Amino acid sequence: MSPADGPGPVPPGNSGGRPRIDLHTHSTASDGTLTPADLVRAAREAGLDVLALTDHDTTAGWEPAAAARPPGLTLVRGAELSCRWYGTEPSIPLHLLGYLFDPHAPELVAELARVRAAREVRGERIVAMLRADGIDVDWAEIRTAAGGTVGRPHIAQALIRAGLVATTDEAFTPNWLGERYRLPKDDIDVFRAVRLLRQAGGVPVMAHPRATRRGRIVPDSLIVELAAAGLAGLEAEHEDHSPAERDAVRALAGELGLLVTGSSDFHGTHKTVRLGAHTTGTEAYERIVAAASGVPVLTDQG
Repeated sequence: MSPADGPGPVPPGNSGGRPRIDLHTHSTASDGTLTPADLVRAAREAGLDVLALTDHDTTAGWEPAAAARPPGLTLVRGAELSCRWYGTEPSIPLHLLGYLFDPHAPELVAELARVRAAREVRGERIVAMLRADGIDVDWAEIRTAAGGTVGRPHIAQALIRAGLVATTDEAFTPNWLGERYRLPKDDIDVFRAVRLLRQAGGVPVMAHPRATRRGRIVPDSLIVELAAAGLAGLEAEHEDHSPAERDAVRALAGELGLLVTGSSDFHGTHKTVRLGAHTTGTEAYERIVAAASGVPVLTDQG
């Protein structure tokens, strides 16, 4: 069966019950290790009914994922936007998951291109810092291996290949990319990102808003402001949230009338989490589809 441009009904689960919906995954179009085509096939093999492809600041994986989408898998096209809140000093980075937006919306396209270019410059500068300290990593080789825009996970893989660290987690410790060889990103103001996504017919959801293990988090007061500005939901079920943090996210979402999602944030071998490790409920998924006007979900015909 072939993809059809139309939302269609929410698919039943593989056993005829509740559908399994994972709304946050990455491919080689950004910093995952599976190609978009391999990712959609792996999602179906993992028993998922709905998958969102949300590579960092790019829609490059949309077309190959759609072309390879296996029967029975509904594809939600999206992206994870690199954002920043400038209301405190120092500013706080955060991520927005944008679902079903128009990939040709001019302002949004320009912002994503700017962020990707800045990420490339940042990656090259980090590699230069490593080389200045006598660490034998090669920028050209890292770019080739990445396939898309270079992020820190790609540099981490180079450190692993060089035998300098054993795992991606070790590469992100303070002695390496976590602090010593870390440079700030050029991100999108989070209020601007929400506005651009809404203008493009997309649905913005804040990714892992309470993940303190990742570093500083934004205050609830900012989320209140973002909800008034068009934020649609919060990602609660996530590998980097403790049970208490998940409960806090759900409680805040309930107070603000925001939808709640759950997802794996799958990156392939760059992380240990598996596809479908955390999932989204049918009601939240239906709210996302209903609120979107940029592009439809891709589901089976008939």
